[in-house]
Amino acid sequence: MDHSTRKRVYVSGHTGMVGSAIVRRLQRHEDVDVIVRGSKELDLTQQAAVREFFASEHIDEVYLAAARVGGIHANSTYPAEFIYQNLMIESNVIHHAQQAGVTKLLFLGSSCIYPKYAPQPIVESELLNGALEDTNEPYAIAKIAGIKLCESYNRQFGVDFRSIMPTNLYGPGDNFHPQNSHVIPALIRRFHEAALANVPSTELWGSGKVRREFLHVDDLAAACVLVMNLARDDYARVASSRCSHVNAGCGHDISVRELAESVAEVVGFRGQLVHDLSKPDGTPRKLLNIDKLSALGWAPRIGLKEGLTSTYQWFLEHAQRTHATH
Repeated sequence: MDHSTRKRVYVSGHTGMVGSAIVRRLQRHEDVDVIVRGSKELDLTQQAAVREFFASEHIDEVYLAAARVGGIHANSTYPAEFIYQNLMIESNVIHHAQQAGVTKLLFLGSSCIYPKYAPQPIVESELLNGALEDTNEPYAIAKIAGIKLCESYNRQFGVDFRSIMPTNLYGPGDNFHPQNSHVIPALIRRFHEAALANVPSTELWGSGKVRREFLHVDDLAAACVLVMNLARDDYARVASSRCSHVNAGCGHDISVRELAESVAEVVGFRGQLVHDLSKPDGTPRKLLNIDKLSALGWAPRIGLKEGLTSTYQWFLEHAQRTHATH
């Protein structure tokens, strides 16, 4: 292929679960040169470094997947880091991408942008209609700011910066830290260690009654590439200038207790699951309406049982490194 016709596509956060899934997806495309930089090469919280990167690399498209992320414990423990780092990353990347002439960008947010008690399933227009969940409010505000940055740069500069808001994600490359991880990797690690130790029971945070939706990260990557590659008019059919983002989910949810039982079955933990009611539940329910994304021709392909099984296999293959690192 003529290299002059290839797109230079920058994927930020390429070592993370989401970024690495997008890179895998893009590598299927012969007309794409994937550009990545590790955090030691390019600190996205540093404005001068980001400006220099975009000025020199001649990027055509950007997937803004870099973020400081974590579960309830991490969000509660490091609120300043979560709001500061995410605001800096998205502000620097969005601003200097536009300044360097990038016209297409996809910002990845989170379903925690929506009000704690939003009607279910949550439609995109619920944004800013109520109070956020306390435990991750700083992170959510940073992600809302990212959406509004994209909308504002679109209005002022005529660029085509889009946003996608995924539900709870899991899959290869997830963070299995014992305290700072999300619910699925936390359960996988806890049940794996409990099974190895042959203990009779293990704890679950909260009541287990809250309901959550889970999407495999490879399904999200497919959605991201689809949304990025849509013609501007096609994207505009579902996303307005005042509600420019689209949700990405699987369309159904389960209780945390049901999830835990599924993970225990996949991992092979046969002990009792005991609820620690002193720990917070978080938002009672969080299910996204995915009609907009479905109208664009996308549907998830990986079922939860299949996804949990492959994620556990990934954990086993990387367990030594994961345990040594954390």
